[in-house]
Amino acid sequence: MDEADGTDAAVSGVEWSGNWVAERLGVELVGEGELRELLGLALRRNPKRAHLLVSNVLGKHVPQRPSVVHGVGFELGERVRDLLGEAEAGRAVVLGYAETATGLGHAVADGLGVAPYLHSTRRPVAGVAQAGGFEEAHSHATSHLLLPEDPDLLDATAQGSPLVLVDDEFSTGNTVLNTIRALHARYPRDRYVVVALVDMRSEADRGRLAEFADEIGARVDLVARARGTVRLPDGVLEKGRGLVAEHEAAHGEDAVGGTPAVGGALAVGGTLAVDEPAVPRPAPLRVALDWPAGVPDGGRHGFTPVHRAALEAALPGMAARLADALGDARRVLVLGFEELMYAPLRLGTALEDATTAEVRYSTTTRSPVLAVDDPGYAIRSRLVFPAHDEPADGPGDRYAYNVAGAGFDAVVAVVDSTADTPALHAPDGLLARLAEHTGQVLLAVVPSYVPPPPHDWQEAAMLPEPLRGPAFSSYAADDVGWLLQDLSDTALEAPTEEREEAIQSGGAHYAESLPVEYQPSARYQELFKAALDTSASRIARAVGTVTETVLAERGPRPVLVSLARAGTPVGVLMRRWAQHRHGLDLPHYAVSIVRGRGIDANALRWLAAHHDPADVVFVDGWTGKGAITRELAAALEEFAAGDPESGRFDPEIAVLADPGGCVRTYGTREDFLIPSACLNSTVSGLISRTVLRSDLVGPHDFHGAKFYRELADTDVSGLFLDTVAARFDEVAGAVDAEAKELLAADRAPTWEGWAAVERISEEYGIHDVNLVKPGVGETTRVLLRRVPWKILAKRGAGADLDHVRLLAEQRGVPVEEVGELPYTCVGLIHPKYTRGATGADGTAVTEVTAK
Repeated sequence: MDEADGTDAAVSGVEWSGNWVAERLGVELVGEGELRELLGLALRRNPKRAHLLVSNVLGKHVPQRPSVVHGVGFELGERVRDLLGEAEAGRAVVLGYAETATGLGHAVADGLGVAPYLHSTRRPVAGVAQAGGFEEAHSHATSHLLLPEDPDLLDATAQGSPLVLVDDEFSTGNTVLNTIRALHARYPRDRYVVVALVDMRSEADRGRLAEFADEIGARVDLVARARGTVRLPDGVLEKGRGLVAEHEAAHGEDAVGGTPAVGGALAVGGTLAVDEPAVPRPAPLRVALDWPAGVPDGGRHGFTPVHRAALEAALPGMAARLADALGDARRVLVLGFEELMYAPLRLGTALEDATTAEVRYSTTTRSPVLAVDDPGYAIRSRLVFPAHDEPADGPGDRYAYNVAGAGFDAVVAVVDSTADTPALHAPDGLLARLAEHTGQVLLAVVPSYVPPPPHDWQEAAMLPEPLRGPAFSSYAADDVGWLLQDLSDTALEAPTEEREEAIQSGGAHYAESLPVEYQPSARYQELFKAALDTSASRIARAVGTVTETVLAERGPRPVLVSLARAGTPVGVLMRRWAQHRHGLDLPHYAVSIVRGRGIDANALRWLAAHHDPADVVFVDGWTGKGAITRELAAALEEFAAGDPESGRFDPEIAVLADPGGCVRTYGTREDFLIPSACLNSTVSGLISRTVLRSDLVGPHDFHGAKFYRELADTDVSGLFLDTVAARFDEVAGAVDAEAKELLAADRAPTWEGWAAVERISEEYGIHDVNLVKPGVGETTRVLLRRVPWKILAKRGAGADLDHVRLLAEQRGVPVEEVGELPYTCVGLIHPKYTRGATGADGTAVTEVTAK
């Protein structure tokens, strides 16, 4: 396909992209000289209007240079500023129309310079009050909602503000009249300015707008790039329907929208253009944008000059990350998503500055249009794919025009996180359809902005976006987002014995400092690798089983929230299983929970602002006696009572292994070696355990943690993940059987582990269940991070305890074999520890056993 930019048509001598329709329907486009460079024509299936004016500079249907698209809107904004004068322009509010003009309206607001921006939306947002709405009579989807975060944004009595309404075309004026009528009744003001790329009204329509302005007693001005009109012969609607029907009959339903045939019919014309058989393509590459914290994804809830400044400062960095991922691609399309037009547009303009590649920009759409592969027709090709943002009006087809056959080396698909769903990644989804027509598909996800509840909007606005690798942790950016603050430059480590004494004396909480990171010997590292090789299939099976259980009971798209740090490797593996087996791209975060202090409430607020709390599934590595299970339940109950508007989180934890019988969602209840328990940060993305200290963590901060970059040479985080994931296919059959069995079984917690810990605590004279750590994972933690007193090992336990025996030997800790033990092993922390004390009462000063 030979796709030309509309603004270059006059100099390039290409055929006008409206000739095909004009010749067959007798439609005439009459007006100023630039009109044909701005507009082409196409046909659509619409009972109210057969033809479609296709803009060459809007960035919706026709790929165009991002700088051209933004520049056209910016120039219109400058004209509005000149019209209003500096004083009135400084009080103006800009309102754009969904979906087509959301980006144009935002660019107009940029041209005005200081104007806040809001666009209408067809996506209801739970918890956000509607400030108005109106109908667009001729549109494919007619209802518009206004959902500003600031209830005073549209109130002229509070701001004395002119309202600037922006649409791509001003055809009859009905949409603008409906809007002004609805808003004027609720927010009356003295002045309105209507902005459009093209003013296509008839003389009668022009007079109607003037009469309406007199009726409401307000001034209404119009600013347009070009003026003209469309002359329609009698019977054009019926003739247009017939022409569409003719192509439907000749080329199938896909000619104008519907379920595409295998391979997908793209266009109709002299010859039918059909996709070649699908060639296997690499999976889309997800690029972490590092979108600036607190900046909305667009104008759905309002976009202020402060937001604009923050975005401008962040754009070069985001463009650099995209440019690095694009590599040698020479012709690149930045593809936005329906109402999400401005964010991808500005990423495109920044990418133009950051690379020598030829960059184009367009967006997907809800509107079905006939595609004809003819130089005289505006829509040369079409990709059809299912909606992927769970729209309020139900499922249906969506479209990307003039992408197939345009010769793009790479496509950067930009969506908001609400639209980053399984449907996007499905075999017939947008990403797969794009991959059939370009050598490289990149996915960039902008976090969907949801206004916080009114009572805590200031607190939520202060919370940053999650930390991600490689800046924080050795995990890939899409593996996990850490809802933590980076304390890497803070000295927090203390010798193990000093920490233990301070903790047990009540002088400090264990979360106020960090143990010195254990540096494994060569012998211990070899033991880890051997254990990993031996247990990888067993772990893969448990990962698959717990993930399938979660998908069956908490699907279709759960949000995984790992309890840092032991839960994080498990959460990453669960995410990889869902992606490998089902094509699901599950969100995954890590949060801090501290025994005796609860879960990070600010992290919960962030999650509630970005996801439905009902979708959140908490993930941990294993259970011991169930202390964290109880801690989480109590903390979530307290959070719900104190912050009821944020929604209620389900306290159930999904774990890899549940030897304590504490939860109902697990991969296994066996107590076996999970190699990620053998080490500390070097198997957990080089992240420390979490820190909660009042001088470091304020009321509006996430809990803290450190990133041990200096340990990169001994990091095995990726090795652990890759080794386990490599076994996914071989255990798939066993997982299916086990998950089916578990889903039908009674999995109610038995709390057998808690009872066993209480018994051991009394039998050994400890009298404190917090000093009894049951299970292989918890025992390993005792040996790595606390002052152990002794280890109880189940008689006959084999290789699962090799690393425990080695650590105990290195620390001079006795291992006592026990016949009747519900766990493979139990670690006992030195009770009432002082640096000269031994024995259960902490008073017998004989020798130091904890070396």
